[in-house]
Amino acid sequence: MTEIPEHLLKRAQEARDKAAAASGADAPSDAAGDSRIPQHLLDRTRAARAGGAVAVADKADAVVATAPASGGLPLAAGPGGHTQRLLTVVKSGSIQEVKTLPVDKVHTWPHLLAVEFVASLACTAFLFVFSWVVNAPLLQAANFNQTPNPSKAPWYFLGLQELLTMFHPMIAGVTLPGIGLIALILAAYLDKNPSNKPEDRKFMTSLMTVHLMFWAVLVIIGSFFRGPGFNFTFPWRDGIFFEF
Repeated sequence: MTEIPEHLLKRAQEARDKAAAASGADAPSDAAGDSRIPQHLLDRTRAARAGGAVAVADKADAVVATAPASGGLPLAAGPGGHTQRLLTVVKSGSIQEVKTLPVDKVHTWPHLLAVEFVASLACTAFLFVFSWVVNAPLLQAANFNQTPNPSKAPWYFLGLQELLTMFHPMIAGVTLPGIGLIALILAAYLDKNPSNKPEDRKFMTSLMTVHLMFWAVLVIIGSFFRGPGFNFTFPWRDGIFFEF
């Protein structure tokens, strides 16, 4: 409950003093002239003393309720027989203040889709110009009687082929790729941070960077440092055994 203001306590004390002074006599002029209590409230108080039951409400500051009594005074009468009771004071203004908090989010349309559409157009234009300038003809039909040496997989599988030269096929072809796939599946459940800032997700950013660098190194070794028989060579000494 809100604390009762000081000026209301003073008014209540003045009213009790006036009522105590005029309890034995009928003095309407003094009560009306000196007290701040409205005249109609004083009239209701006198009627309550006569044996009635009155419910008095202070229209400006308080809500007052009394119950009938058979003995001549209300049940909730205070000192001097007054029936005014201050329950609470409610200040003007809204109880719940609503504030809009800034949110670091935007709608998918048009912010995201517009950028993706422009990026797709730029990639299409780049591929068109690149295919026009760079000559990339198809090779001759494969001859199963003549296996090329070295026989290399496409560049996106060269990392896996490089692992086969270092580990058992079960480890290089099943175990390690399986662990990588499971880690990618569980990444969304292990890292639930909604932030898109790299400084807020250092562990997952570092883990993904290490994975990409590891795979990139394997692809580079398989492309430029493997010669006939898939043996290790130096490209600046023996040449490059890789067709772009």
